[in-house]
Amino acid sequence: MSLVKTAMGKVALIIGVTGQDGSFLSDLLIEKGYEVHGVLRRASTFNTERIDHIYLDSLVRDMKQERHLFLHPGDVTDSSSMLRIIQSVQPDEIYNLAGMSNTRFSFHVPEYTAEVDALGPMRVLEAIRILGLQEKTKVYQASTSELFGDTPIFPQNENTPFNPCSPHAIAKQFGFCITKNYRESYKIFAVNGILFNHESERRGENFVSRKITLSAARIAQGKQEKLYLGNLNAERDWGYAKDYVECMWRMLQHNKPEDFVIATGVSHSVRELCKLAFEEAGIDLEFEGDGMDEVGIDVKTGRILIEVDPMYFRPTDVQKLVGSPMKAKNILGWNPDKTSFQQLVHIMVKNDMELVKNGKK
Repeated sequence: MSLVKTAMGKVALIIGVTGQDGSFLSDLLIEKGYEVHGVLRRASTFNTERIDHIYLDSLVRDMKQERHLFLHPGDVTDSSSMLRIIQSVQPDEIYNLAGMSNTRFSFHVPEYTAEVDALGPMRVLEAIRILGLQEKTKVYQASTSELFGDTPIFPQNENTPFNPCSPHAIAKQFGFCITKNYRESYKIFAVNGILFNHESERRGENFVSRKITLSAARIAQGKQEKLYLGNLNAERDWGYAKDYVECMWRMLQHNKPEDFVIATGVSHSVRELCKLAFEEAGIDLEFEGDGMDEVGIDVKTGRILIEVDPMYFRPTDVQKLVGSPMKAKNILGWNPDKTSFQQLVHIMVKNDMELVKNGKK
């Protein structure tokens, strides 16, 4: 099967459709001819901002417009809703992107983290088994580079031992293992995508990458005084989420279910991300001091724009993560170099500069 062939008639179900990855994946699948269904978790606000450009509310019936995205109320923490939705949709592909993905916050809500990140994937797989869809439905499980934890092995690949260092990572390891177990026990086409940090202009503001780019835009336009961060030495392998969802899709088009690391193969420190983001916003930044006393200074004015705050440190921290994309590159034909780190930061800062300028942030 050609990986560039459209998929007319295929039905996909995205759990976590309103998130960064879910919105980009919806765009991609609709472009390829899929009928896309998404699970909409209840919130006090109608949180469809990232997919509003493709979602038509079910109450609005405009026969001149073809609907491509259908939303279903449900939650990965609720077995009955997973059974109901999967039975109704009868999907060819399920992408489980739901997760309590804030590593620092997972220390504060470990039980909830386990419900979503560990038992959530099991509920999806068990629904497929109960409904007898083993031969029909393929499953993509969103895993994470946090599984590798504080490993001394660089770069990390599919054979690197796991050493999770947070409730989020530990729960994700269960999700990884149960996916592999159902693949081997019930012959479900189920795969794990071990994605390293992937960011975009749609990234949530509580993630450090977006926090930095948005703060750079706000400080540059006089809307914010300072940015407070945790470990400036932490290094991550940052890629563009829009590129990474393509690899999710490619994993389910492969002729056999396999797990893949998705990464760029290059790591950058939080400090480097700050310097580049502020440069994109028109500020030349330099760092002085060490440890908790390190500060980021505007070279032109001498103002301190970045300070270290201990509240942003985790009880256990992972210093460096960098993945090897070679298996995905060689087997799936995925291009890890499509968007460089510099291009990614440019995209994010440009977007945030415009949002701040227009009073939206």
